[in-house]
Amino acid sequence: MKTTSELTDFYYKTLFPTLETLEEDRKKLRQKIIKVGVFYTFIVVLLSLVFLSSHINFDIIVFLLFAYIGIGLFIYKMLIKDYTKDFKHSVIEPLIKEIDRNLSYTPELCVREHTFTRSKLYKKHIDRFRGNDYVRGTIDGIDIEFSDIHAEYRSKNSKNKSWHTIFQGLFIVSDFHKHFKGETIVLPDNAQSTFGDLIGNWLQSNNFARDELVKMDNPEFEKEFVVYSNDQVEARYVLTHTLMQRLLIFKKRSGHPLGVSFIGGNIYIAIEYNKDLFEPSIFHSLLKYKIAMEYVSTLHLAIGIIEELKLNQKIWSKQ
Repeated sequence: MKTTSELTDFYYKTLFPTLETLEEDRKKLRQKIIKVGVFYTFIVVLLSLVFLSSHINFDIIVFLLFAYIGIGLFIYKMLIKDYTKDFKHSVIEPLIKEIDRNLSYTPELCVREHTFTRSKLYKKHIDRFRGNDYVRGTIDGIDIEFSDIHAEYRSKNSKNKSWHTIFQGLFIVSDFHKHFKGETIVLPDNAQSTFGDLIGNWLQSNNFARDELVKMDNPEFEKEFVVYSNDQVEARYVLTHTLMQRLLIFKKRSGHPLGVSFIGGNIYIAIEYNKDLFEPSIFHSLLKYKIAMEYVSTLHLAIGIIEELKLNQKIWSKQ
């Protein structure tokens, strides 16, 4: 796999001319969206004043507000459809190919729901599952697939139904064609960071939805992550000092919550971005360094974790 430096060079030397062209298209599209938005809002307000002047009702106002937002989002998606398609074809697809020629990219597909569920990273029942930007192939002899995922559950009361995000971000699966004996789950340490060491530790130790708590001998890692496993010995074989350092570096550089599980012959990595990572922003420049590097560094760091597991043959010798 190419280094981050090599991928960054490719991004700027090969893709930057394309980005400059797309940047001009983006500016024109942004102006068009603003004009359409203003006109659409004016029409909605005008019609509301005419038809609601003598029938003001709170429920009707709420309904119209949701309808205004829903129709507005539909119009927005229609307006950016061609631009998004051009961006993915011209930028994301060549970038994926540059990472490794054995990777294939399909913008419309995503990792399957049962694969996501099999990771056991999230226990909540899923009511709506979608995603895009599916990549599949082989890197240095390791089978890998990843895509953007948005998993949600629904709650409802007597009046309304609401959708809540379980996970939104980049989800990566790698198949080693070997097997872990147990199941090990690494999650962000939300309990200790929220409630402190005493209560946080108690909550972690009494998490009945998970297997046994595993205490690692890396204080920095323990501050950021919590580990559960049904095989304490194997969990410590898998989470070597080097791998824990890679996870810490990933967390520090990306700044996003990260979950990892080791189940069957697979490693699952879930990085919460709370947005669609590969969608181009209409209201921010494509030429900003930070935006460019987010695509490159995220993939590189994640694949680096998988490569570390490949090198660590000790974990497979336990079979």
